[in-house]
Amino acid sequence: MLLNIFLYIVISLIGLALLVMVASGVRSLLFGKIKTISIAFMAVPPVLFLILGLALPTWTDAGIMTIVISLVLTLLALLVSGIKNLVS
Repeated sequence: MLLNIFLYIVISLIGLALLVMVASGVRSLLFGKIKTISIAFMAVPPVLFLILGLALPTWTDAGIMTIVISLVLTLLALLVSGIKNLVS
């Protein structure tokens, strides 16, 4: 019983932290402290998770595929950035 209460508290704190992060990002975007492209890059994993969640049989599969695809995209971005810096 006590474990369930702590579980709900932890989940609530995680949700609150996510809400504060989104609000802070929107505030920074409105005040011009961050570029729109940065927000777009940060939105890729949640959007990818939502699309894969609707397309795949289980949300667990969608989560795993989101992690794998995000890792591959990150590695490709690092590769392209390294090549770009090497050429210039």
